[in-house]
Order: sequence, then structure tokens, then C-alpha cells
Amino acid sequence: MAGSTIKTVHDIFQSMESGPAATSSYTTAQAWLEHHSRSLGLFFGGKFVRPADSQTYSLCDSKGANVCSTVCAADDDVSHCASSAVNGYKAWSSLTCHQRAKVLLGVVSALGQHGQCVTELCELCGASCSPSTLVRLLQYYGSWAQLRDTLITGWTPLGVVTVVASDDCSLYSLMLKVLPALAMGNSVIVVPGRSTAPPALLLAQLFIGAGLPAGALNILTGSNVSLGAKVAQCPSISYVTYCGNKQDGVLLCKATAGMGVPVSVSPCVGATCPFIIFESADIDSAVEGVLEAAFRKKKEIHWVLCVQENVLDSIVARLKLRMAGMKCVALQSDEDRAQVDATVQAAQQQGATLVQSCAALPSGAQYPPTVLCGAAPSSPFVVDPSPGPLLPLMTFRSNTEAVTLGNHSPHGQAASIWTEDLTLALETAKSMSVGSVWVNSHSVSDPCLPVSGHKDSGTCTDGGQEGLYQFLRPPSFSPPLPRSSPVSMDYSKFGTAVTPVVIPDDADAASAPKYYQQFVGGKACKSVSGCSVAVHSPGGGRVLAYCPDGGRKDVRNAVEAAAKVQPGWMKKSPSARAQSLYSLAKGLEAKRQDLAVSISVQTGLSMDEAEKEVELSIARLSDWAAYCDKVFGGALPVPQSGSALALPEALGVVGVVLPDKNPLLSVITLLGAAIATGNAIIMTPSQKYPLPALAFIQVLQSSDLPAGLVNIITGSRDQMTAALANHSVIKAIWYWGSAEGCQYLQHTCTSPLKTLRLSCQKDEEGKDGGRDWTQSHSSLLEEMWRNAVQWKSVWIPTA
Repeated sequence: MAGSTIKTVHDIFQSMESGPAATSSYTTAQAWLEHHSRSLGLFFGGKFVRPADSQTYSLCDSKGANVCSTVCAADDDVSHCASSAVNGYKAWSSLTCHQRAKVLLGVVSALGQHGQCVTELCELCGASCSPSTLVRLLQYYGSWAQLRDTLITGWTPLGVVTVVASDDCSLYSLMLKVLPALAMGNSVIVVPGRSTAPPALLLAQLFIGAGLPAGALNILTGSNVSLGAKVAQCPSISYVTYCGNKQDGVLLCKATAGMGVPVSVSPCVGATCPFIIFESADIDSAVEGVLEAAFRKKKEIHWVLCVQENVLDSIVARLKLRMAGMKCVALQSDEDRAQVDATVQAAQQQGATLVQSCAALPSGAQYPPTVLCGAAPSSPFVVDPSPGPLLPLMTFRSNTEAVTLGNHSPHGQAASIWTEDLTLALETAKSMSVGSVWVNSHSVSDPCLPVSGHKDSGTCTDGGQEGLYQFLRPPSFSPPLPRSSPVSMDYSKFGTAVTPVVIPDDADAASAPKYYQQFVGGKACKSVSGCSVAVHSPGGGRVLAYCPDGGRKDVRNAVEAAAKVQPGWMKKSPSARAQSLYSLAKGLEAKRQDLAVSISVQTGLSMDEAEKEVELSIARLSDWAAYCDKVFGGALPVPQSGSALALPEALGVVGVVLPDKNPLLSVITLLGAAIATGNAIIMTPSQKYPLPALAFIQVLQSSDLPAGLVNIITGSRDQMTAALANHSVIKAIWYWGSAEGCQYLQHTCTSPLKTLRLSCQKDEEGKDGGRDWTQSHSSLLEEMWRNAVQWKSVWIPTA
């Protein structure tokens, strides 16, 4: 056609011109920032909001140049944002699963159009996260939004969820919490760190453009911890979850204690993780891997290199060769440089030798990559690493010693294992107390991999199907904690007001009420204090019996026995654990008459009602026995070349403060959940109705359960709660009690972190707010099972 400007394929190949660029509102991050006058407001109600006379703080790039300023949210902003989130939840949760999935997948198209802008903004702010990573997150959780009602039957969204991130948290870690919360139908209020605030605001704008209802995603900027606590005070908030460094997470837990809102913590920044190289490893690949992990990638974790002695010289020689010519690593400040210098000097004084890429400059905020050879597990630079490019190196002889060395850290976030022996790799991975294990690789992340922070590295599971349940309410859920303002408490004096009654040893057995014993380490025994408390009949009448008044020393003895036996019990096959529970159920049935009498006498129920509770207890214990070998987990579908496994593991030692309601059935339900999954348990029976639990000791004594696996200690609820909360070995506490007890646990169980399951026995009106233990819904077992396990993902690459 005459005058036509259409080019043929031949013309295009001759000129090699680029095709027309995709149309975009903001082709670069600078253009987007200029559009907002480099002053970013808050985001709620589906739009940017710039409060008048608001305080701001500036964000600078790595060279010190100003990137933009963001607003510090005030109290009125928090209130308006919470109201917007409630409206957003109503609109978002009313959509069908397909409609929600369509919105999330629509953001993928928006990222394709604005990917360059997102990439540049992340680089400017130091919150590097590639669009391809965000696309993978959106695709994964978009598909789960589609399948929620199909594969997670009966579970419903919580409502309004708050996600808080520290200043040093990555955008990926933040979105790993935001997207599953949205996918499950919740509305979200995000309180990002300073570096992730601008990218989060840009993504919120893209979400609204993709069709997300106004108010479903809201961004509040400011001081993350104090602002997060202000948001948690709003009555509409159902759940608060945090990601970042542990220090800010602890402050958030303490600030929100007593508000009646559950809080979970994922300290994904600052953990110390082992990088283990066995003699059977591909040494060249392992050395290249450790250099990349320790010095070439932006570090959120600190690595410790553990090398088998047989290959130490070979690895050190390769480190020297590969590190030659590596450039110095920039530090954040001169203070960091001073700290690095002090750490290196102290390491050399302790006998460590240095392997450096070049000599350190006398001054300046940079330092060469340095390996500290000859470190010991107790060395200060291993226990409390400095922020610079330092890599401690330790040695081990045997495979068992490697596991001991790798588990020495109080953190349990991740480990990298290098060996060509697959059997050794899997055995080591299973023995490591960490949430992620990478075999012949490191730092592999994908949203399909479930990760639980073991030990002091978190109280919830992120990623995978398992990570969705923290944002869902089960069909058989116990009533939430009553919302309230924290009460003024002296935490050091909680549980100290005890008035025991001393029972003389020569009491007349014929005339005195029965004297019960507690159960510690597989034996019935008195309390360490030798004191007892009276148990009265219903209504406070006559004295029915005397129970030991347990305390801190009794808990110490019980934890010592439980920690000794729990690893062996966890390693038993599920079928072996099932047989032990079936045997325990038979013993319970043999004592059914005695147990029914104890329930009737203690609670005032009729014998028919008491016998019904015993019958339900026998059936519940049999349910748990059958549940033992019906373990979830297995291989995961990953988009990369390799194989991934998701493994549910026991928490460890669990402390339980039992409710007053159904004093035998609640004992059996919680005991079964704990030991069926491989945990050891320390139980404090109801202070009001302890006799059924103490009568159950006779069943335990005749069972084949290992001594110390189950421990029952009576005493003051508050005193026992304080003893459990302050023991560092106990990993989780399940608590039924007062609002003050819930507040105490939320404030105290932060060092080390403990997983808490809290329930207030009385609601705001003074009515019984506890769980209905008699229901037989299958979701009760599933919920309890999920509370009793933590997840580990194992990544095995292939060629």
C-alpha cells in the first residue's frame, strides 16, 4: 500500500530496532516519586492520604541522596485506617474465591507493565526484590485464593490482620505475610519498615488498580513498633504478625501484651545459621557457595562455617585462592567499622587466624571479606556476630559432632549442608533444629516451602499451605481473647501470692481426707516444698482431699525429665506411638469407674454425666492414637529443578495450664495432641477441679509411656504459669486462665520466644468463655495437631 509505514520482518531484522515499549503510567521510579512530589502519604480507603501538619521522615539511598519522605501516622490516622480496613474486609470477604483469585492474578499483569518502576524503587530504597519473585508469590497465593473453600473446608478468615515489619526486613518477607492474608479473604493493615515503605505503597496502588476493594490493603508508615502497637489497640484488629529483627519483635510483644489480640513473630533478620561442609562434599562448589552466601549477597542472616577436619586444609587453601581480589564490603556507618575492628582484634587474641581478600584500610566504612579460622562455639564473635563481612570457621570430626555444632546456636532459622552422600544429607537435615535446610545450596526461597522458626527464631509458620492457617479461624475455634486495655502489673510479683496448707506426715489416714501426689519423671511424688493445698467440694463445702502445692523447683525437675526423654520419643515410629496411646486408652477404660467417681465428687455432676465424660475421653484418646500415623507433609511441587520436602516435627517440651471445664476430657485432649506428635508435656490441672487429673495418674503409672514424657504438677495456677513461662527449655505454653495470666505470658515469653495458645476462661461479661471440649468435629483434632507441630522444609537440588 502506498505510503504505508508497516515494516516487514526482513526490515526489522536488518535494522534490529527495538519494538515499541509497553505503555506505562510511570516508566521509572523517579517519575513515580516526582508524581508524588517525593513526599509519600499514607494509603487507606483505596487512595493516598496526606494528613495536614503531619510529621515526616526522609529516606536516603546508599550514597546518602534523598529518595523521598514518608508520613508518620498519628492516632487519628490509625483510627481512620482501621475503619477503612473493616469496610474493606466486608467487601473483600464477600467476593467468591474465584473473584479474589482473579484480583491477585491481575496484579501479575500490573507488575509486567510496571516491573521496571518496582525494580528501580526497590534498588533506591535498599529493599531489593525482583518482580519475578513477586510474580511467583502472587501466582502461588492467587491459586490458593481460588482453592480455599475446596481444600481448606470450613475454615474462615479472621477479619482485619495487621502485618508489622522492622526497618531491616526485606520486601519478600513482608509480602510473604501480606499475600496469604489477602488470599484467605482478610483485609490487611501493613506497617512497613522504612526501606520497604515506598515499594509497599507502590504495590498497594497496583493492587487497587487490579480491582482490590478499597480498604482491603492499607499502608501506615511511621515508627514500626510503636505504630504497630497503636494499630493493635483498635478493637477491629483480629491478629498481629511481625517479621524482621528479634529486638523489635520482642518490643512489639511487650507493647501489645494484655490487649487481647494474638501476636506472632518471625525474626527473619539477624539469626546465626550453620554452613556445614562434610568431607564427602564437592569442595569447589561448597567454597563457592559459602563465599556467595557470606560476602556477595545482602545478608539477613549470619553464617558460621563448620568444616570436617579431614578437608580443612583443602578448604582454607581454596578460600584464600577464591577470595583473592574480592572487593571490600561497604558498611552502614563508621560505628559498624569500629565494631568490626573490635571483633577481629578480640578473635585474634583468642587464637583465631585471618583469611582476608586484602588488607583492611586503616579507616572508612568498608571492610574486606574475612574468615576467622579457629573459632569456638562459645566465642563472642560466634554467639553475637558483628554486622560486617566476617565468617567464623569451626571444625568437627564426626557426623554427630556436626549436628551438635550446628544446633549450638539459640537460633533455628536455617542450615546449609554440603555432601554428595544423600543418606548423610537427609539424616543431618532431620537432626537439625532449624526451619529450612538446603542441601548443596543456600538461601533458596519459594512460597510453597513452609518454614517455622525453631527455638528462638519464631512462633508461627510462613509459606506453603501450612502458613495459611495462621490467617484462618477453624470451625471449632475457641472464643477469642476478650479485647481490653492492658492492666497495670508488676510482672516480677505475678504468681507469688500463695497460701499453702502444711499437712503433717503423721496425719491420721482413717480420718483425714486423701492426700494425693503429683506425677514427675514417671513417679508419683510430693512437691519439693512438702506443702499441700485443700481441695473443697462444689460450693466450698467440706475438704475432699489435699493436693501438692507445686512450684518452680517441681517444674524444673519435670522439664529435666521431659527434655531427657522427648528426643527418643520423637524418633519413635508413628505406629509405635499409636500403640502406646491405644494401650493408654485401654488403661483409661479399666479405671473408668474410679475416674467417673472423681469427676462427680469434684464437680457435682451426676454419675451419668461423669461416665459420659469418661467415655468421651476414651474415644478422644483412641482418636489421637489413630491420628499418629496419619501425618501430613511430604514432597512439594517446586518451580525450580530439584526436590523439596515438608516435614512436621514436634515442638519439644510443652507446658499446659488446664481449664476448669471438663477436667478429665480436657486433660486427655491436650495430652493426646502433645504426645501423638512427639512432644513431652508438663500439665498443671485445674486449680478448682484437680482430682480427675490426679486420679488419671494411676492410668499413667500402669502405661508403657517413657518416664518423664507426661508430668502432672498441681498448685496455684498463677504460680505454675510463672514457673512455666520462665523456663527456657519449654517451647510452647497452652493456657486457660485469667486475662492477667494471658497478659503475663505475652509479656514474659519473649526470651526465648515461646509459642502461645491463650484462652480466657471468663469473657467480658463473666460467662464461661472456654472451648466446648465435648464436640467431636474433625477440625478440633486438626487444629490441635497444627498447634503441636512445627514445620521444616528440606531443599535438594538436582543437576
